[in-house]
Amino acid sequence: MWLLYGNHLKNIQINLLKGRHGNVVVRSLASLYNETQQNLQKEFAKYKGGSVDLEKDEASGIAVILLNNPSKKNAMTGKMMSDLDDAVKELEDWRNGKGVILTGAEKSFCSGGDKSTVLQINTPLMGRLMSQYMHDITMRLFNIPLISVAAIKGFAIGGGAELATACDFRIMTASSKIGFVQKTVGLATGWGGGTRLVRLIGRTSALKLLSSGKVLDAESAKSIGLADEIIQEECDIVLEARKWLSGYCDGNAQVIQSAKSIVAEAAESNMAMSLDHERNVFSNLWGQDDMGPFKDNIKHK
Repeated sequence: MWLLYGNHLKNIQINLLKGRHGNVVVRSLASLYNETQQNLQKEFAKYKGGSVDLEKDEASGIAVILLNNPSKKNAMTGKMMSDLDDAVKELEDWRNGKGVILTGAEKSFCSGGDKSTVLQINTPLMGRLMSQYMHDITMRLFNIPLISVAAIKGFAIGGGAELATACDFRIMTASSKIGFVQKTVGLATGWGGGTRLVRLIGRTSALKLLSSGKVLDAESAKSIGLADEIIQEECDIVLEARKWLSGYCDGNAQVIQSAKSIVAEAAESNMAMSLDHERNVFSNLWGQDDMGPFKDNIKHK
């Protein structure tokens, strides 16, 4: 079955490259893509254990995604991947959302892939499918029109470090550690973290981390731009992340989402496409009620 499914994915990629028949094919490929992602979610949801829990605070517009598998240092099972997919989908449609905190239950952030899940999908094809599925989820989280912060306590290693790079910012407790340790188990980054790491800290620093497997403390992570803030051990990291986010999430949700959208598009597109997107975002806000302070001449007082 999965051999046929792998060929099905290759055919989708070939058709995408050919780009034939205009909008009809684009729509059909979009449909095939959605079908593929749904099939992947259904497949990986079979590998049970743990959960990913979403809590949205409508008053503040800040949500919390909790990686919840504490007995295994919040290692990601297939079910947790499916749960994370659902959480991101819900946040993508959250009209009043402004920010999101990604964190782990109890004493750890995330230790990467769950061993029981890994052993059940231990073939090159299943590895590729899992990688494709997690690429989709983490990049949607990365580009979601909410300001995101990874609140890291304990360990963020392997896939956990990759998940941390799917957020706009990273806050670490003083004793927490982060490391791309994939090489120690004979692997490379599989959830998009390698690509995001290069863009985050630069080619040279990223190569050093990926090729050495070195685990960094919070101060070292901050010194190379991998961490943005360090908090004291006795603090509630989610509470501190909320406080930290509030400085960026004060105001109208659509305005904040627009700022994130502009930045996300500029990071991925060429100049012309990014400027076109920025014009569209600007024109959608122009003339809205939130321009009241401008009309009241607040800007020039």
